[in-house]
Amino acid sequence: MRPNQPAVDGYADRMADTPPGSPLPPAPAAPPAPAGPPTGKTPRMPLRRLGWRRFLVLAGVVLLIAACAVFMVFTLGQSLGVQALLIGVVAAILPVPVLVGCFLWLDRYEPEPLKYLIFCFAWGAFVSTAASLTVNDFAANRFDDWGLPSALTGVLVAPFIEELTKALGPILLLVFRRREWSGITDGLVYCGLAAVGFAMVENILYLGGLGYASGADRYGPATGIQQVIAIFILRILLFGFAHPLFTSMTGVGLGIASRTADRRIRVLAPIAGLLLAMMLHGTWNLLPTLTQATGEAIIMLYGFLGLMVPVFFGTVGLALWLRAWEGRLTERVLPDYVRAGWLSPPEVAALSSLGRRHAARSWARRVAGDAGVRAMRGYQSAATRLALLRDGALRGLDRKPADQERTAREERELLDAITEYRSFFVGRDPQAPAGVWDGTRYQLRFPDGTERAVDAPDEPVVPIPVVLSPAPAPAGYPPPAPPGWPALRPPSPWPPTHP
Repeated sequence: MRPNQPAVDGYADRMADTPPGSPLPPAPAAPPAPAGPPTGKTPRMPLRRLGWRRFLVLAGVVLLIAACAVFMVFTLGQSLGVQALLIGVVAAILPVPVLVGCFLWLDRYEPEPLKYLIFCFAWGAFVSTAASLTVNDFAANRFDDWGLPSALTGVLVAPFIEELTKALGPILLLVFRRREWSGITDGLVYCGLAAVGFAMVENILYLGGLGYASGADRYGPATGIQQVIAIFILRILLFGFAHPLFTSMTGVGLGIASRTADRRIRVLAPIAGLLLAMMLHGTWNLLPTLTQATGEAIIMLYGFLGLMVPVFFGTVGLALWLRAWEGRLTERVLPDYVRAGWLSPPEVAALSSLGRRHAARSWARRVAGDAGVRAMRGYQSAATRLALLRDGALRGLDRKPADQERTAREERELLDAITEYRSFFVGRDPQAPAGVWDGTRYQLRFPDGTERAVDAPDEPVVPIPVVLSPAPAPAGYPPPAPPGWPALRPPSPWPPTHP
C-alpha cells in the first residue's frame, strides 16, 4: 500500500528489525479473483546499449576464451589420446553440476547475470588452464635442467600462476562491471565458478592421463578404469573442494574491495586474498610432496585434518552468514523508501528471507497466474538491486559526478520497474480490502462499503495482498536525501498503463 504521507519514525523502523526467520502461515484458499491476470507482457529492466567499444571488448574476450579452449583440447588430445581424453572428460564433468549448483544456491537473493557466470567458468576452464599448463611445463623443464626435482613445480610455481590466472577473470569483472558486485557473496560465486572450471579441466588430465592412459598402457583397459575410479574417489569425492576453497580467499578480498570507498582497501584486500589463496594452495601441494619424500603418511593426515578441514568449514560458515546478511539488507535499506512513499512496510518485510519470498511468489501465482509470479520474481530482483544500489551510494562508492548521475538514473529505472511489476499482482485478491497506508495505520475500505483505520501489527503480515490507491503527494515531498545520495523522485502516476 502506498502511503499518502511520509511514515513517522516507528513502524517503518520496527519493520526493519523484523526477524527474518519468522514462520509464515499457509496461504488460504480463495475463490478466483474477479479481475483476471493482465494480458500485457511482464515488464523488464531496460537493457544496456551495446556500443562499438563494448562490442570489440566482448568479441576479444570471446575469441581469447575460444582460442584457449582449442589449445587445451589439442594439447590434452595429443598427450592423452582420444580414448583417454573422452573418459577423462566424462569423469571430470560428473561433479561439476553439484559444485555449480552450490554456488548458484548461495547466490539466490540477487542472482548474477548468467553471461557473467558463464564467463567466469569458461575463463577458469580454458584461459587459466592454458596459461597455467604452459608456465608449469616451462618451470618443470627448467628444474630438470638445473638438476632439481620437478615436484617443486607444484609447490613453488603452480600455486602462484594458477591462483593468479583463476582470479583474473573475476578481477576483470570487478574493474569493468563493478555494479554487478554486491559484496563478498558475489566474490565467492565468481571466483568459485572460475575454480570449478579450472578443476574440471585439470581433472581431465589426471583422470585421463594418470588414470586411464597409464593403467591401460601397462595392464589393459580394465586396470585403466580401476585407476580412474580410484583417482575419482580420492581426488574428486574427498578433495574436490580444494580449488574452490583456495580461490574463495581471493573472492573474499575482491568482494570487500567492491563495497568500500577506501582506495587503500580496494587495492590491499584483493592482494591479501590472493596471497592467502596462494599460500593455502602451496601448503596443500606441499603435503603430498613431504609425504612422498619422508614416507610418513601422517603428514598428509595432519595437514588435511588440521588445516584444510577447519578452513573449509570456516569458509562455508562465512558464506552462509553472508547469504543471510544479504537477505536482511533489504530490511536495513529499503525503509527509506517506505518513508518516501515508494513501498509499504509489508512489501519490505516480504523480501527479508527466502521463505517469505517463496510465499510471496506463491501468492502472486494464486491471484495473477504465471504473469503474476513472473512479475513477483522481477519485483524481488529489482527491489534487491535497489537496496544494493542505495547501500553502495551511502557507502560513498560513487565519487565521480558521472557515477552519481548513473546511480540516480538506475534508481529511477528500478523504482519505475518496481511499480510496473507490482501492477501485475496487487489488487487481484478478492480477500483483500482496498486501502492506503498513511504512515502509522492502514485506512481500509471493506466489501460492505465501510471504511475504518486499522492499527499496524508489530510485525507486518507477509505477503500482504495490497491494493495501491492513488494518494496525493504529502507536503514537502520528496524528502531530503542523505548526504551523497541523489534525491528520490515522486512516485509514477497510478495505475500505470500497459500496451
